[in-house]
Amino acid sequence: FFFSSRRRHTRCREVSWARRCVQETGIRTIKSKKTPPGWEAVEPTLTELLQKIRQIENEPHEGKRKPETNWPIFRLHHQMSRYIFELYYKKKEIKKELFDYCVRERWADEALISKWRKSGYEKLCCLMCIQAQNHNFKTVCICRVPKDKLEPGKIVECQHCGCKGCASGDQNINSILILF
Repeated sequence: FFFSSRRRHTRCREVSWARRCVQETGIRTIKSKKTPPGWEAVEPTLTELLQKIRQIENEPHEGKRKPETNWPIFRLHHQMSRYIFELYYKKKEIKKELFDYCVRERWADEALISKWRKSGYEKLCCLMCIQAQNHNFKTVCICRVPKDKLEPGKIVECQHCGCKGCASGDQNINSILILF
């Protein structure tokens, strides 16, 4: 009798731990909070991008270098965050409540969006490119160097995310999608 009740108690702790992990990781479930008004307009684009991410995760990655396997995922994650940033800050088509919901449910990267709002970081591709501890000589990534400061004809490609140049001083880049 003692052993069976102890096993049942252990099982209850495991279930509560699993529920807590799901809540902490922000996995989207049917029982999530009620969506704010305007979600219906944003949801199709975000779910389409999420489906693309899942397809890329399931693709074979033989023949690619280890960092290259994550580049398409970084691009789509960037695109999701940029989409919400543009709708809220540039076009002003969504309300703060919906923006906060997207950030809280991890549809958008809050730290990346806060960097985009600062001058000099408007075209930033990812946060790893500006973290000095990730690079040799404690500097930023090569993709952050403006094109006019590089040798003519030099092809630049970030090792972290595959960006081909995200310096805000580049005048020849019209769209953020050209970066990838």
